[in-house]
Amino acid sequence: MTIPTNVRLHPAAEALAPEMRQWRHHLHAHPETAFEEHETAAFVADKLRAFGLEVATGLGRTGLVGTLKGRRPGGRAIALRADMDALHIHETNDFAHRSVNPGRMHACGHDGHTTMLLGATKVLADDPDFAGTLHVIFQPAEENEGGAREMVAEGLFERFPVDGVYGMHNWPGLPLGQIALRPGPMMGSYDIFEVTVHGKGSHAAMPHLGHDPMTAAGHLLTTLQTIPGRSLHPLDSAVVSTTWITGGDTWNVIPAEVTLRGTVRAFKEGVQDVVEARLRALAEHTAAAFGCTASVRYERRYPATVNSAAETALCARVAATLVGEENIDHDPMPSMGAEDFAFMLKERPGCYVWLGNGPTDGGCLLHNPGYDFNDANLAIGASYWVALAKTLLVEEGTR
Repeated sequence: MTIPTNVRLHPAAEALAPEMRQWRHHLHAHPETAFEEHETAAFVADKLRAFGLEVATGLGRTGLVGTLKGRRPGGRAIALRADMDALHIHETNDFAHRSVNPGRMHACGHDGHTTMLLGATKVLADDPDFAGTLHVIFQPAEENEGGAREMVAEGLFERFPVDGVYGMHNWPGLPLGQIALRPGPMMGSYDIFEVTVHGKGSHAAMPHLGHDPMTAAGHLLTTLQTIPGRSLHPLDSAVVSTTWITGGDTWNVIPAEVTLRGTVRAFKEGVQDVVEARLRALAEHTAAAFGCTASVRYERRYPATVNSAAETALCARVAATLVGEENIDHDPMPSMGAEDFAFMLKERPGCYVWLGNGPTDGGCLLHNPGYDFNDANLAIGASYWVALAKTLLVEEGTR
């Protein structure tokens, strides 16, 4: 796909596009999942050192940070972040750079995210005409395992103090050459739950001799859907999805236990509080109604990804210089998908943007076995990072 004519690329990023494409295809062909990104991290570290950066490795197990100082004096520091991990998915693509690691695939574009930040870093390292310090964060384990949380807990921002932190994600369905961002919630929180209903097993032909956890679990499955509609203010958003249910192993035995698992998504901590409390109460009382008991495990994995207002306004201004004001969506509908960049935004102000990845034809959807990052975006994303760094560390840094 060709780059739209509205996009004004940074000349050095545009010239680097063929090399970035090679990097991206290498990363796509060699995917590594959460906390296993050893080869990926080594690839990134080698590039950063070749660009002349100081590199710290082993943060959050397999994460790393590169540091680039501008040639002008200045005390301001910012961080740009990319995620590196792949997913446990069997790739169905048949192109030359398809995964060589069975059951692992870059189905979310983290290969592209890593490449765009590497490209921008090379452009800035070749001409460090800015004031202050740029830290580039290459984070492991964004998918499910909270690599950002681990990096923050290990002292990421104590070791690398910054005034702001910035992230980006490709967004299939948003046209190539467009960028979406908004102040406030951009992505939802990610909670998980597991409810085990404990009953008394019996012969399926003699249910009166037991306490049927299957029936209780069935009622609970539908009752959980009342939480968003009957326990929350109509203008508050939440999703409660039961995604896994198991119990029993044959036709003629009522089991002693049935387990349900699922996820909860929201944009506010107060909403999470209500949903968790109601889920626990419904599990307990629904089970009791059928002579059973229930045990609940509830974990808050990722908080909501919330952009700060001033940083979002600045990012919108920078994005407009790249793609034009008419191609900026200032108020996209937030997604209930989750992103562990949220942990970084809870520590420092910043902004997370969506970069249009083009149509979703041929299964080009996030977490789909037919997905592939749009290579036309490499120069666009790298140009955005360069423009943002130059703005923050030249214009903002010299105030």
